[in-house]
Amino acid sequence: MKNAILNNLSEDNRRKIRLRQDTERFHRVVNGNYELVKYLPGSSIRIWYNVENIDFSTHWHPAFEIIIPLENTYTVRVSNEEYLLHPGDILIIPAGELHYLMAPNSGSRLIYLFDSSIISKLNGFSYLIPYISQPILMSQDTHSQIYTEEANLLEKMCEEYFSDNNLRELAIYSHLLNFFVTLGRYRMNVENTFSYVHQTKQKELIDKLNIVFDYLDQHYMEDITLEKVASVAGFSKFHFSRLFKQCSGQNFYDFLCFKRIKSAEMLLLNPDLTITEIALQSGFSSLSTFNRTFKRSKNCTPTEYRDLCSKGSHPLEMNP
Repeated sequence: MKNAILNNLSEDNRRKIRLRQDTERFHRVVNGNYELVKYLPGSSIRIWYNVENIDFSTHWHPAFEIIIPLENTYTVRVSNEEYLLHPGDILIIPAGELHYLMAPNSGSRLIYLFDSSIISKLNGFSYLIPYISQPILMSQDTHSQIYTEEANLLEKMCEEYFSDNNLRELAIYSHLLNFFVTLGRYRMNVENTFSYVHQTKQKELIDKLNIVFDYLDQHYMEDITLEKVASVAGFSKFHFSRLFKQCSGQNFYDFLCFKRIKSAEMLLLNPDLTITEIALQSGFSSLSTFNRTFKRSKNCTPTEYRDLCSKGSHPLEMNP
């Protein structure tokens, strides 16, 4: 399998990238399992050309991560799923997911980290949230219709990042938007989410579901019901339940639970909050329900999760 990014990343360009990274004097800062993503000053994006044979133990961060091996394989474990990446494979790791990186004895890869908050509030992005809340592995075999386009967009982001262009941040986010637009259109076209309705009606349905996802972002911690959210979209609860499952791949209550667990993960970083306070602020009606649901989702109790995330703060060097 040809690797377009590797082919276009000449040795001269790699040398320039290494020199630029050397001047940045970058190091990782990890507090327990939580990584504080250190962007360049005035930026919300990090891209590394990484050639180290160093493993990175289980950690998480509030940034989206994209990994592309260039030479040799790269093993990534996300939650309980392990991915063996081959050169050219594209792995998208959702923000907030625990993951472990295992490097071979030699090789190279590109690692992208970016703050998605800048684009997450744009109209239409909510439609993608259920889809990109799970790891996505793309290759020429699994996503042949969009792979080349997506790989080229990532290559352009890399070129802009290591350039001296004053507009590089804007250019990178324009490519990033195109990356997600391509992914979203692929999902709609290939999975035929609403293939049984006219294209004009499809847009209307997606617009209404975007309203629902925005509503859930603002009210997930409240005592909301399927009937209430269905009324927000203007559907009966039965019709809405079917549409929501088709769009998100999850039933309504599973998705609501997912959002509440993600909220709880962030709140557990605050040592001043009790577990009961976190349960209530995340939308759980009782401590027992919170403990049971959290353990089913994360394979540990909220208290155990907090302990994992508070085992000291230490810097880790990441040499490009």
